[in-house]
Amino acid sequence: MKSNKYISTFTNGLVKENPVLRLVLGTCPTLAVTTAAINGIGMGVSATLVLICSNIVISLLRNIIPDKVRIPAYITIIAGFVSVVQMLVKAFLPAIDQSLGIYLPLIVVNCIILGRAEMFASKNAPVLSALDGFGMGIGFTAVLTLMGAIRELLGAGSIFSFPITAEFIDPMVIFLLPPGGFFVFGILVAVSNALAKKAGKKPVEHLGCHNCPSRNFCERQECVNE
Repeated sequence: MKSNKYISTFTNGLVKENPVLRLVLGTCPTLAVTTAAINGIGMGVSATLVLICSNIVISLLRNIIPDKVRIPAYITIIAGFVSVVQMLVKAFLPAIDQSLGIYLPLIVVNCIILGRAEMFASKNAPVLSALDGFGMGIGFTAVLTLMGAIRELLGAGSIFSFPITAEFIDPMVIFLLPPGGFFVFGILVAVSNALAKKAGKKPVEHLGCHNCPSRNFCERQECVNE
């Protein structure tokens, strides 16, 4: 029973509550950095490390942090881990740091990380919080890498900088531009909703607390009343 709870917590972020395709969170970095597959991996791994570490610390401090200052406290904790990750990336992966640019430090205000802190880590034990962060991080990384691979293949004719179709098909540069990002993102969300519908689940409707997959972890009065 306990192992099922751990497995369910971890797998939620992979498909059922995928932060990008199902919850539609973190769309700003998703659209901005996915011009190449390697950028998706870099951003995803960085966000995953911050998610896991911040979830654990917030879970450990959940009974100490006063409710009135919980959001500033969460942001301070997240900012500390983002600073560490940013320094590591700058030191060991300067090319990735240059590619991600301002979006790496902006992980501090990434709504996926703050959302999981508020909805899950602040209400659950450290182990479950770590698994939640890990699952959400892998789901986030997978979608970013997939988007990056599609846009790079169609827009540059390569994947991970290895030429695939560039020699015999002219690349469609529009896929490296914002319109191409929105197009690929829309297609992936549509596919995700279609698969969810086929599996007997209601497609995501981003309106109201009733449709929020995390409503069971929320203490807002309107969520409790539903």
